[in-house]
Amino acid sequence: MSVAFRREGDDEHLEPKFEHPIPVGPNLVTPRGLRLIKERVAALQADITALTDETALKIAKRDLRYWNTRQSTAELLPVPSGETVEFGTRVTYLLNGKQNILAIVGDDEADPARALVSFSAPISRALMGLAPGDIGDFANREDAIEILSIEVGSQP
Repeated sequence: MSVAFRREGDDEHLEPKFEHPIPVGPNLVTPRGLRLIKERVAALQADITALTDETALKIAKRDLRYWNTRQSTAELLPVPSGETVEFGTRVTYLLNGKQNILAIVGDDEADPARALVSFSAPISRALMGLAPGDIGDFANREDAIEILSIEVGSQP
């Protein structure tokens, strides 16, 4: 039989497992974000010592590599002044006349359902640098955003 038709094993037909993609750009974190990363690393290290299933162990080790990288590259920024929208602030704003509240956080801490939005998100980029009372552009619309208030140290 030709070598082309022989099967080496079932593993060669499995979908490859890739590393978790690292977001492009700096790894900015809030104090809460850094704490969450450290807790995730500790939990994964504990899981790895207890796991016996080979597949689960591989997945946990892959996750640990990701979180170790995120921990080692984390850049904890100083507390923002609160005068303008910056990383780490909570912002109340009007978008097309509708009031919204969000906190600008790091990529790993982002959770849009809890109004925690990554600093690299389009809405965050549009808000940054604006002060209360300022009006800004968003989604190709002039004067789409109006900043109502900025808070420091509180997240939704």
